[in-house]
Amino acid sequence: MPEQRIRLDINNVLRAGAQHGLTEDELTGAEKQARQAVQAIQQRRASGDLRWMELPYADVSEIEHMAADLRHRFDDFVVLGIGGSALGNIAVNTALNGPFYNLRRERTTPRLFVLDNSDPEFNVGLLDVVDPARTAFNVITKSGSTGETLSAFLFFRERVIQAVGPENWRDHFVLTTDPASGPLRELVRREGFRSLPVPQGVGGRYSVLSPVGLLSAAVTGVDIRQLLAGAAYADELTRQADPWRNPAAVGALVQVLLYRKGIHIVVMMPYAQRLKDVADWFAQLWAESLGKRVNRQGETVYVGPTPVKALGATDQHSQVQLYTEGPFDKLVDFIRVERFAVEGRLPQAYTEMSAFAYLGGHSFAELINAEQEGTAVALTEAGRPHMTHVLPEINAFTLGQLLYLLEVQTAIAGELFDIDAFDQPGVEAGKVATYALLGRAGYEGRRAEIARAREQHDEHWVI
Repeated sequence: MPEQRIRLDINNVLRAGAQHGLTEDELTGAEKQARQAVQAIQQRRASGDLRWMELPYADVSEIEHMAADLRHRFDDFVVLGIGGSALGNIAVNTALNGPFYNLRRERTTPRLFVLDNSDPEFNVGLLDVVDPARTAFNVITKSGSTGETLSAFLFFRERVIQAVGPENWRDHFVLTTDPASGPLRELVRREGFRSLPVPQGVGGRYSVLSPVGLLSAAVTGVDIRQLLAGAAYADELTRQADPWRNPAAVGALVQVLLYRKGIHIVVMMPYAQRLKDVADWFAQLWAESLGKRVNRQGETVYVGPTPVKALGATDQHSQVQLYTEGPFDKLVDFIRVERFAVEGRLPQAYTEMSAFAYLGGHSFAELINAEQEGTAVALTEAGRPHMTHVLPEINAFTLGQLLYLLEVQTAIAGELFDIDAFDQPGVEAGKVATYALLGRAGYEGRRAEIARAREQHDEHWVI
């Protein structure tokens, strides 16, 4: 669908000047690196290594049937997950159902809540707005042992049992986890919960187009087949060996080359409220995939560009001052929408006052895109590199396309950095420490190490 193709504009990376941007010679001189990176990703895929790349072609009939039943039986649908088991669900819902979805007067599908934190007020507070007897819970953890998710499951399990009794409470839960192993899979076997698999070889931050993200989307009325069709179209684009025809390769190459010149921060800045949470999802994808201590040879490299979330036009009034006049360490990645679902025409009024007169006859759509262009002009004039992903419109097809493009861009960047973009040892270290602190069996040694470290804590430096 060429009319729905997302375009990547990197002109203003080249216009930023050789010191802080890129020259055409620098960009074209790295073509071989980009080709090799694309080839390496496709070779790994062909070997069966990168299973997330096959998600656009999955059969979603089971998910659709389950979603239809949940829509019929429940008023609210709650996702219990964290990180890659939550951020994609939020991003898809905000983008396709809108920021006011839960408040719609005419809504005919369940409200969606995503509890992705173990904060007690956040979890307990949900009970002020939902009736457990009319609520379904989707418990999502690939390992089946994520502490934040299992704690939420235990809490809401008890509340549902209290609300509906000991016989029918299991019907309120869907467990999405590893298809073969782990504590949640064991519960599915023991107690007969409905369940969906997190496909083998699909890491959490690459799982939005799997049952992890698709069930909540389908329950809330999203056309998940169009979401996957958009991802499949992006797959066609990102298979291109020629990097200049491959937007994921160009996006990765630009950012890695700029990183080598000291541009260590990427600011994702959508100019669309619906895409605000895509920036949040991208932050995990980029940070967890590319922030690595060692490269593939085991050499210490401490590599990783830092993602920052911003929202246009909101953050023109909170962050852009830093981006135009602060350190030369940032690339801004705008997301621009050409056609909004509504225009929001502005009436003529107070025409004798210049502050009002120029706005009349325009629309919110014109205003926000003028603001994006104005910010781009300011950055260019300040010598700051930026690029723009241009979406024809926001729909299931373009969103699926965008998510897949960014996933492949991340994988290619990992190849260019020569690191493993699919592990997260730093995250695992924090999990292990948490298990030890809470007394989980098997972690006694780590608990003792933490206790010894606490003894070295100098209260003199607690102010």
